[in-house]
Amino acid sequence: MPSELETYQWRGARAMVLLHEQNMREFLSTWRAFRASGKSLPATQDPDYASPQKLLRHAFRASRGYMTWMCEQLGFPDPGIQEPPDEDQVEGQAALYLEHLLARWREPLAGLTEKRSEEEYKSRWGATYSIDSMLEHAVMHPIRHSFQLKDLMSRR
Repeated sequence: MPSELETYQWRGARAMVLLHEQNMREFLSTWRAFRASGKSLPATQDPDYASPQKLLRHAFRASRGYMTWMCEQLGFPDPGIQEPPDEDQVEGQAALYLEHLLARWREPLAGLTEKRSEEEYKSRWGATYSIDSMLEHAVMHPIRHSFQLKDLMSRR
């Protein structure tokens, strides 16, 4: 990993992109283990937890949304990330989609400077984020879902 993404102007963005990649891969692995465990998601009003497939699609869709939002705010070109597969196809296409998603995450922020990363914008859900804080949010999102699934699997 140390020699990856060497074209990044700001090493902080490079680190966050690589950490996002690592944690999205971990999430998919954990999600697969959860599916194999036969455990169920808890009952909730959150539509993203209505099924394991919806949760997987949610993680993919959020990751896509973080990068497209950052590019929009910065005036960078659209990263060209496809919408994730529909709920009924996401499980079978998960590995292929994840590779597409992560490949499209690798280059858009190469020219980002630390100074520009500190600029703040309204997110699509109304909270104010800097680009740096959105990158941190994008890294933590799959970590949180992996933690939740591991917690569910550890229960009897």
